[in-house]
Amino acid sequence: MSLDSASHQETAPLHTATATVQAIGTRWAVAAGHALASETAARVLAAGGNAIDAGVAAGLTLGVVHPDMVSVAGVAPILVHLARTGATFQVSGVGPYPRASSLAYFRERHGGQIPPGLARTVVPAAPAAWLAALERWGTMSFADVAASATEHASRGFPVSRFSAYQMAANAEKYRRWPTSAALFLRDGRAYRTGEILVQAELGETLARMAEAERRAGGGRAAGIRAARDEVYRGETARRIAAFHRAEGGPLALEDLAGFEVEVGPALTTRFGAYEVLACGFWCQGPVLLQMLNLLDGVDLRALGHNSPAYLHRLIETVKLAFSDRDAFYGDPAFVDVPAAGLLSKAYADARRRLFRADRAAPDMPPAGDPRRLAAVLSREAALPLAGGAGGATDALDTSYVAVIDGEGNGFSATPSDPNVDAPVVAGVGCVVSPRGSQGWLDPAHPSVVAPGKRPRLTPAPALALRDGRLFAAFGTPGGDVQQQAMLQVFLNVAVFGLEPQQAVEAPRVASRSFPDSFWPHAHAPGKLEAERRIAPETRAALAALGHAVVEWPEWEWRAGAVCAVQVGPEGTRWTGADPRRGAHAIAR
Repeated sequence: MSLDSASHQETAPLHTATATVQAIGTRWAVAAGHALASETAARVLAAGGNAIDAGVAAGLTLGVVHPDMVSVAGVAPILVHLARTGATFQVSGVGPYPRASSLAYFRERHGGQIPPGLARTVVPAAPAAWLAALERWGTMSFADVAASATEHASRGFPVSRFSAYQMAANAEKYRRWPTSAALFLRDGRAYRTGEILVQAELGETLARMAEAERRAGGGRAAGIRAARDEVYRGETARRIAAFHRAEGGPLALEDLAGFEVEVGPALTTRFGAYEVLACGFWCQGPVLLQMLNLLDGVDLRALGHNSPAYLHRLIETVKLAFSDRDAFYGDPAFVDVPAAGLLSKAYADARRRLFRADRAAPDMPPAGDPRRLAAVLSREAALPLAGGAGGATDALDTSYVAVIDGEGNGFSATPSDPNVDAPVVAGVGCVVSPRGSQGWLDPAHPSVVAPGKRPRLTPAPALALRDGRLFAAFGTPGGDVQQQAMLQVFLNVAVFGLEPQQAVEAPRVASRSFPDSFWPHAHAPGKLEAERRIAPETRAALAALGHAVVEWPEWEWRAGAVCAVQVGPEGTRWTGADPRRGAHAIAR
């Protein structure tokens, strides 16, 4: 028998090459949107830290080494699963609008727009979110988990190929603000791949937090709290408030000092043998749960993976769920969200009947009535369809980190806030959350801007359980594509049995048939984007059903960059790291 004869045996498993090496471990694994973040998490795990220690360390590092997509002072929604108790928690990693930000503020001072710059600032939630998770469920100090991030900021790091591409594409935006141009342009042009970017002020900010922790005394929790207070009540807070005061921004010291993240149980639904968990209605996380409810019980496997019938079913499901997102999702502290109805199986049964196998809905369908568990909201109660015409926004977005440790604890987080939407704050070294770009100026919209209210956030991680135990942590950047990409990858695994890396690399589609989450909320009725690796005949069949198909390149970064860690049947840790943006996984 020749050495390669196994390839000719019918019983031999098929070998499908992937663009990224599959990492499989027996103890722990991490997958993140940047190689240096994955390395950071791996070091923490190797040193005895748990998934929460490693995830927080990777998240802080992403804010340093991936500044085109993430800010240390940005947003960071988090999910944590605890193996010992079986409980899963969400941390609300998005801050509210300042007290000065109102409809009148945007109408009178900004001409009815939410413009780039300080005007779209909300209270930065990421530091509080990272440290809330670390204090409650971690084992290490802030200084320990922030060591790599601090070193990369202070000494510099080589800019990745993907970040260099994004920074070059957005170089003109940095020139709008002197502090941003000074940091993110080199000799008047964008940093190139491999050039060293030093962020000395950001390193000093992280060092101030560590010093506050060191001085605090009183144990680990007290030290972590002191590090957090440095950002919201200490020197860093004063620098942020002074910059806003000098530059005409809305954020004040009182807005920072009064901020706390919320921590509570994750939302959940069942799909076949799986329990899938997400963050709350302050973000778009529940969209994934609604889509799974709409697909639960449908014989998707019989439709065929990425067949016209399968993709049509998925996209029409996206439209139904995103219609509800637009009609009902908003900060639950301000909005009476019908959460129980939206996530009920009975409501999904009613909405599912709107699906037409023979044609695509030409636009976003009407919202349902989750309070009465009815398929369509009454005409009198329906919200007007808002949003401008045109394609998807060109806004940058997010990154992601997933960790599962040897005990079975899981960490899933989607930190965000790119460095092009607002100026770098002098003396702090990064942009301070410009997530106000995801608010609305329509008083009838559930996510309308209001003082102290959180905008509806796009970043939204996920976890999945099977038989009561953690099965996977997964998520992605991508704005409104996030939940669509996560749905496709999850179904690739749960329905079609693909390995995580194969599931991540499979070609994707995305609908734009709803108002975009970013200002000015562009809306492209019927638009369906499809990677070129989707077969031409499949794209033609989708067009024949009424989808306005637009071709993406073979590997499109806007299709998301899903990362996943999955527990195998023997307790192994399998990973998926998306090559679309240079994600990286490490397992041991």
